Amino acid sequence: MHEIEPYYNWLNIYNPAEDNRSPYFGKEYNYDLYTETIYGYYIDPAWDYIGSETLYIKILYADYDLGYVIIEFIGEWNDTINNDIMHLKRNIIDHLLLQGINKFILVGESVFNFHGSGDEYYEEWFEEVEDMDNYSEPGWIAAVNFADFVAQEFMNFNIDSYLNMGGTLNISNWRTMRPKQFCKMVDNLIVKRLN
Repeated sequence: MHEIEPYYNWLNIYNPAEDNRSPYFGKEYNYDLYTETIYGYYIDPAWDYIGSETLYIKILYADYDLGYVIIEFIGEWNDTINNDIMHLKRNIIDHLLLQGINKFILVGESVFNFHGSGDEYYEEWFEEVEDMDNYSEPGWIAAVNFADFVAQEFMNFNIDSYLNMGGTLNISNWRTMRPKQFCKMVDNLIVKRLN
């Protein structure tokens, strides 16, 4: 697991540690020291803690003018034991919502499992992105490249009522795009689904 790095080719475009609107502004990384673990397995030091022992993230890109954020995940998404959605919502998402973000792209290729509980935090998040006043169109939450069995578990707990996922949102070549291009592509796919 320590060999799985968050996508870093956009760091010259966006760095959450240098963004004064990011929840990780000012964070200093020691890439030589592995301290964080998931179930006893060390993870790359570039991943960021959200308050959960099993789920870590990396904010890959944020565009406050257009309201987009791209967040990559690693680990086990466990709402049953660790209430990961609460940690994600209260420690990261609420902060980004206050900064005007209303379009969330969640990259889940390195989410290895999902254990659901309730859907209250997902519903709250969904309602907040839909109702933001500062944008002419409603926001959305897109789950990109989550494994089929993880997406199925999301569906088993009705999370797919709040997250757009599957089908055309399995975008294997997203790393070949510039972040704005990737955001626009996901936006177009969501608009097609809504129409």
